[in-house]
Amino acid sequence: MNIIYNIGIVLFTGLARLISPFNEKVRLWVSGQKNWFEVLSKKIRPDEEYIWIHCASLGEFEQGRPVIEALKKEKQHIKIILTFFSPSGYEVRKNYRMADIICYLPPDTIRNAEKFIKLVNPSVVIFVKYEFWNNYITRLSTNNIPLYLISGIFRKEQHFFKWYGSFFRRMLKRFTWIFVQDQNSYELLGTLGMENVSVTGDTRFDRVNEISKAAKDIPVLEMFRGNEKLFLAGSSWKQDEEIISAYINKYPDRMKWVFAPHEIDPENIERLERLFTVKCVRFSCFSEDSSDARVLIIDNIGILSSAYRYAYIAEVGGGFGKGIHNILEPACWGIPVIFGPNYNNFREAVELIELGGAGSFKKYEDFDRILDKWLTDELIYEKTASAAGKYVNKNSGATKKIMQRII
Repeated sequence: MNIIYNIGIVLFTGLARLISPFNEKVRLWVSGQKNWFEVLSKKIRPDEEYIWIHCASLGEFEQGRPVIEALKKEKQHIKIILTFFSPSGYEVRKNYRMADIICYLPPDTIRNAEKFIKLVNPSVVIFVKYEFWNNYITRLSTNNIPLYLISGIFRKEQHFFKWYGSFFRRMLKRFTWIFVQDQNSYELLGTLGMENVSVTGDTRFDRVNEISKAAKDIPVLEMFRGNEKLFLAGSSWKQDEEIISAYINKYPDRMKWVFAPHEIDPENIERLERLFTVKCVRFSCFSEDSSDARVLIIDNIGILSSAYRYAYIAEVGGGFGKGIHNILEPACWGIPVIFGPNYNNFREAVELIELGGAGSFKKYEDFDRILDKWLTDELIYEKTASAAGKYVNKNSGATKKIMQRII
């Protein structure tokens, strides 16, 4: 299996080079790998102690971030080297100030793993959630370098638990310790005879709490909301927007309505504006004279997490595509959250619905029914809002548990 794996890595890397001229994301990845050893050699200082943290992409970075910042606070002398597999992580966070070196992870060949680990010589290595690279893991184990997996989550359909999964199980057993999000993952790993596992939860809960504490005032939203209730659709996509806009056009006066679309290019903003039969205004154009508008569209980035504080109800987009965006950001403010139907692979969404802190809609009638319930029955609203806030608070604290063992 080792031979097949290594051939697969070489074929994957070669294929990426072939298609890179035709795909921007692949082109960024290939470009980021170029002369990696020479580039990294100029940044590494042999007299410094490094902790290496690896994230696949942006979502995993958000899970690793609380641990990175806790490490920098606890051990101020150490240097953090942060690697990404995906351009969607690296390109967004390549200037993250809490990491001392940020780069792409070189392809997982035997030679690359040997060169990278020898050059960096990390004292501790942390992989986030899903990352399992056999040659890196094997080399770290051979060199007796502690390797941790944080915010891990496992499902019985994964390769580790199949009859043919011995190759993948060997990787798991080389980790010094695995911190998992839930009891199900803990029990699945127990079926493999693994004891170096603990349930610590998801570090994203700590992250959203930190974000809420640092939330900024947004006077535009305060002025737009006035004395009314406010509905905020965060990271919304076309299918969400079409259903919500139909409701708004029918019941414009039930709340003030704010959209923070996932895509803010002019064409998408114009498409969104055309959905409404009521007055709408862009955030960038808002003035006191336009405060009578019923809909406001946020046409910039960077304020969504703070914007949720002004909402009475929040909708989170992505649920009609591959999966929902971050529902913990609004839930931490103690407000009900609603999202599309594709949420079953998101533990927090499943649990929040079970606890009564969220709802899901597949069509207009679902959305109408849920909002009508929350807007007309104050007791139901309060129970739903309370369940959302308590869920985030109860599940916070993973970073502290992880730090206690790593430090």
